[in-house]
Amino acid sequence: MIVAIDGPAGSGKSSVARAVARRRGLMLLDTGAMYRAITWRCLMRGVSCEDERAVSREAAQARVSFGVGDDGSQTVMLDGADVTRQIRLPEVDRNVSAVSSFKAVREAMVAQQRQLAAAQDVIAEGRDVGTVVFPQADVKVFLTADARERAFRRAAQRAGADAAIDADVRVDETERQSVLMDLLRRDELDSTRRESPLRAAADAVLIDSSRLTFDEVVDRIVRMMDRVG
Repeated sequence: MIVAIDGPAGSGKSSVARAVARRRGLMLLDTGAMYRAITWRCLMRGVSCEDERAVSREAAQARVSFGVGDDGSQTVMLDGADVTRQIRLPEVDRNVSAVSSFKAVREAMVAQQRQLAAAQDVIAEGRDVGTVVFPQADVKVFLTADARERAFRRAAQRAGADAAIDADVRVDETERQSVLMDLLRRDELDSTRRESPLRAAADAVLIDSSRLTFDEVVDRIVRMMDRVG
């Protein structure tokens, strides 16, 4: 089975996909983390994230995979090194849209994503999972939320919390406003890029999580999986 969850930044895709994966024993395929890993590689190697040829070369040479940390959580591995923390840094946030917009980068990552899913059931989350990576997915969801709510969640994530799960999280308002501006900019870039723009698949189910609890979103997706067997 392949479950595809697409949506904008901060919509809760990662937390929801992680919970569904644990509940149903699926491999979690965080496609966005893979583009973040390529972005981090470029930043660390002094490669301009606006240089399409150089970035594409980095993507072709890189190997992104997933591991399991000491606490049982999923880790993101870049060329054998754990970069789980680094790929969530603000400088990656600011550059990942440019990196992920390049055709050769997307082709390289999609090939790796399909290899990872070839031999096992997966739940994959990203921005073009249901439209490009796995158009044949058994379940397709487009998960979204109000922009201010998404900014709150991303600010909490930067502070080491998960607002999608913990309703008592508090964040600095200045930080949230800064994140909101970044998210709106990324929404524009992701939805208007030439290669694999952010959009819902025609057969995806739209879920707005702004007024739903975390468990309500997870339960809704699990019920969708039950209906397709």
